[in-house]
Amino acid sequence: MEVKAAVKIAKTKVVDLFADEEIVDIGLEEVRLDDTAGIWIVTIGFSRPWDQKNALTAALGEGRPGRSYKVIHLADTDGRMVALEDHFLSEPA
Repeated sequence: MEVKAAVKIAKTKVVDLFADEEIVDIGLEEVRLDDTAGIWIVTIGFSRPWDQKNALTAALGEGRPGRSYKVIHLADTDGRMVALEDHFLSEPA
């Protein structure tokens, strides 16, 4: 499978799995192919309604907008999803 196909499948899976959570700002964050395992590892980021900062916090520039990151593992042979994991960013030092 080509990289664009893997990304498209991963985004579609995230949109489908989290449909009832009204996610927005869906975007590709990272992608790589594990040749040994035959698995595409695609990180997709998105925001949920409850992740949004309130107007005062946003105006003061406090903190980044809330964002969730999911790592989707897809079989290279057929695009089948084999895993979904959380990806947590480390806080800056």
